[in-house]
Amino acid sequence: MKLGILKTGRPPMAAIPRFGTYPEMFQRLLGEGYDYNVFAADEGELPDSPTACDAYLLTGGAAGVYETDPWIGAAMDFLRAARGRAALVGVCLGHQLMAQAFGGEVIKSPKGWSLGEHDYRVLTRAPWMDSAETIRLPASHQDQVVSLPPGAEVWAASDFTPFAGLVWPGERAISMQPHPEFEPAYALDLIEHRREGVYTAEDADRAVASYAGPDDRARVGGWIKAFLEGAA
Repeated sequence: MKLGILKTGRPPMAAIPRFGTYPEMFQRLLGEGYDYNVFAADEGELPDSPTACDAYLLTGGAAGVYETDPWIGAAMDFLRAARGRAALVGVCLGHQLMAQAFGGEVIKSPKGWSLGEHDYRVLTRAPWMDSAETIRLPASHQDQVVSLPPGAEVWAASDFTPFAGLVWPGERAISMQPHPEFEPAYALDLIEHRREGVYTAEDADRAVASYAGPDDRARVGGWIKAFLEGAA
């Protein structure tokens, strides 16, 4: 499968030598077996055609979909053109871009930051899942999807993030707010990088403590692979 990764942001520069870029994190999560093609969407680089790749995965990033940077509108235009023509997977900002592009709404949530590892209820078992057991994944977001795009269904939810996972039945499109690609060491590094000036000390300490136990990164990475294989 030719898998296009649309980069929508980057880690802190100091973290890249140790942890890599967001496309590299996804390549580690998904492993071999794909013809990876990386496009710097946040720098204005997009595929020449929606059918240039069999599937597209949109990474996370720090931007908000409601911002006026030209690349954001261009990325949503590309998603609308690719809808139904290629398989789509969105994570974090990618999840929000898909929701907004397809008729939903994303805002900076008055609830504040969702940090650390969180539990998400799996509301329906899709064919690409092994089971509908609760999943635990890293989160790092202040923006949230607050209205459901037409045709989308919710597959993952928490009290803090009711629209944490979306699926468009019959359209080969899924998205999720949490980060299966975040290794705990990187997530902790990111928290420390933002501890002063972005997060409160209390929120940062609580987020750090949440990484004491196991999570479902590998399991959900397997779900993404199963989805892509089924969408081929």
